[in-house]
Amino acid sequence: QVQLVGSGGGLVQAGGSLRLSCAASGRFFTISGMGWYRQAPGKQRELVAGISRLGITNYADSVKGRFTISRDNAKNTVYLQMNSLLPEDTAVYYCYANAGSSYWGQGTQVTVSS
Repeated sequence: QVQLVGSGGGLVQAGGSLRLSCAASGRFFTISGMGWYRQAPGKQRELVAGISRLGITNYADSVKGRFTISRDNAKNTVYLQMNSLLPEDTAVYYCYANAGSSYWGQGTQVTVSS
């Protein structure tokens, strides 16, 4: 079983930055992929960014060049640096981890005001 605890959300003006963190704990052998999804009101959950254990990354087109995902394998933690935030980035952000099964964090609200 894996528990994911995220932090770092909040309210920011357009053009600002936020950094999300998500730490995994519990009993597991190894965590392969980690990353972030988001869900805005009335919309489906969408992938924001993912990173493999070896550091291979992928991003949604809408965040390329603005967001950077990274991870610390020793700490079982994934980060999402979000720069040049736009109002359309407003959503609940969920971290995930693949460790045999897929696990999800509780979600953290990111609100970008115009």
